[in-house]
Amino acid sequence: MATTTAPTFTLHKNVTSFLKTPRKMLIGGEWVDSVSGKTFETFNPATGEVLGRVAEGDRADIDQAVKAARKAFESGPWPEMSPSQRGRLIWKLADLLEHNLDELAELETLDNGKPLFFSRMVDVPSTADLFRYMAGWASKIEGNTIPLSARGGQYFAYSLREPIGVVGQIIPWNFPLMMAAWKLGPALAVGCTLVLKPAEQTPLSALRLGELAIEAGFPPGVINIVPGFGETAGAALAAHPDVDKIAFTGSTEVGKLILQAASGNLKKVSLELGGKSPNIVFQDAELKTAIPGSANAIFFNQGQCCTAGSRLFVHKTIFDEVVEGVGKAARKLRVGPGLDPNTNLGPLVSQEQLDRVCGYLESGIKDGAKAIVGGQKGAGSGYFVEPTVLVDVKPEMKVYREEIFGPVVTAVPFSDPEEVLPSANSTVYGLAAAVWTRDISKAHRLANGLRAGTVWVNCYDVFDAAAPFGGFKMSGIGRELGEYALELYTEVKTVYVNLG
Repeated sequence: MATTTAPTFTLHKNVTSFLKTPRKMLIGGEWVDSVSGKTFETFNPATGEVLGRVAEGDRADIDQAVKAARKAFESGPWPEMSPSQRGRLIWKLADLLEHNLDELAELETLDNGKPLFFSRMVDVPSTADLFRYMAGWASKIEGNTIPLSARGGQYFAYSLREPIGVVGQIIPWNFPLMMAAWKLGPALAVGCTLVLKPAEQTPLSALRLGELAIEAGFPPGVINIVPGFGETAGAALAAHPDVDKIAFTGSTEVGKLILQAASGNLKKVSLELGGKSPNIVFQDAELKTAIPGSANAIFFNQGQCCTAGSRLFVHKTIFDEVVEGVGKAARKLRVGPGLDPNTNLGPLVSQEQLDRVCGYLESGIKDGAKAIVGGQKGAGSGYFVEPTVLVDVKPEMKVYREEIFGPVVTAVPFSDPEEVLPSANSTVYGLAAAVWTRDISKAHRLANGLRAGTVWVNCYDVFDAAAPFGGFKMSGIGRELGEYALELYTEVKTVYVNLG
């Protein structure tokens, strides 16, 4: 693979201004410093250099934000708004995202490292699309009339769906802006208020989103954004007794801690967690599609996807051809800074993540796996790692069993569907899977047998705001996107009326 050098790139003037000013947190419609006065640095993954400084929230700031959200939920203009008024506000926020697309894409690339092309073509447009989809739901939150069989009187019964209340939302660093939308969109559509804690590695686009929310006209306290660290701000939010629901996207290990913290007041919890997704290529697959699709499944977003196709199962008759094809695709990738227009594989998000991925590479090779391409830390001062294809992998190896969250795929041959299905399911995760075959019956059988929340057939990483997303087993609790996301943020109330 080729390595690009830092490009000469003129940043959007608003981005330059945004980075020069220490960023505050949004509480009650105001931009404020942390109670402690502390700040933390955010880094450019392409260079390791400091991008800017951000207010560091902790328990005291979370408490203020929750109080602001509670006040906005129970009084003021937000609870008095009609559903269509809420929908118009959410739609206006989507318009503002599109109007500021170039600026937001640059912030996302600088903070996360991903290629600017993907920020412009995927992250920001998908964020706007999600808000528009959820804006349409605001006026369609319905209950039902219920026919009763109870004896002893005449009754009319109906159900209502009401907003659950104050919501705490904790988002990851791999798709910062998009993950903020996945959380905010449905919560706002049903009428909740919220406190959002962005990942400490990537807080910038969420804070800019907060500015746009104010510009759109959201009342004070409806959207509060408190940057900070997971063990302080995140833990305080998950445990806060006046938060009615917590929504988290991140690692399975942290998801378990969120569940424990939420037990104090039995707040509702939804979790979108890790994955070790099987990507299965049969001998009858259309290889001109399956090979680049399998490469994209692992190398998109530097492999920093919970759905990444990190376990590649290939029928033994085509194993060498497919593995060589994926390896060839890896060699063609240009690794470099996300702002370079020639880059299609950026750096990992942080030094910590680079150390983690390199540790897995060392472990795999020590245990006997062979890297047919990659296998090393990338060149340069940023957090680069080579796209890697590992063969001679055994099920007991950590690289096979554990989520790496980097551009590393393990390739394993198989002989028949009866063999591959148990192997594909032999993991604690169940987030996503893919099947490549021209046999429609085989495709449906495998899709039915795979224990995963999403199964792709002859494609990979296809998402839509209307389609539910979430995991089986230790990949999470609940479903985001689509109508199912509304269930995460509503309570059902039953009303009986005596007609006697």
